[in-house]
Amino acid sequence: MAEPGTELLHSIVIAAPIEKVWAEITKLDGKQRAMMDAVLDSALEPGAPLYYRSTDGKRVFVVGRVVEVDPPRLLSHTQRLTMRDDPWTVVSWELEEIDGGTRVTLRNSGWPEGVKRLDKVDTTWKGILAALKQVVESGDVGAGLRFQYAMMRAFMWAMPAGTKTENVPEPPGIDQAV
Repeated sequence: MAEPGTELLHSIVIAAPIEKVWAEITKLDGKQRAMMDAVLDSALEPGAPLYYRSTDGKRVFVVGRVVEVDPPRLLSHTQRLTMRDDPWTVVSWELEEIDGGTRVTLRNSGWPEGVKRLDKVDTTWKGILAALKQVVESGDVGAGLRFQYAMMRAFMWAMPAGTKTENVPEPPGIDQAV
């Protein structure tokens, strides 16, 4: 579905049942600690808009549309980061039951060649997966991430105007975004 180009690919094993990992990735009723305390807002059905918002709902960090949902094995959606002038890409969370837990494979595909600072996006995905493992296995992120999240909240006022909820347009249809 995604345009040819660079794909960011990461995998991690989480010592927890697949249902518990799925519940965290698709949690709609509160902040997702692994996703920098963002709140997922979506119907989680194909074609539905998808937003990762600030806890107060005043900012949107990620906007997209759900492409495919197959609980508890796959969530795929288009996405665009509101703080970057990047193209639309597709993110797929693939979960697989294995001995001792769940393998989570994250694919962020459709990046055209030459995108600036793609290494920063790649590093962010690595951190999100590590935080997901920590949250699912222990119940929370570590002190360092808690401090980082507190600092992000304290400086929310300084974020670009394009992240304000009222400035984020509804995402395009799936066929228009990828």
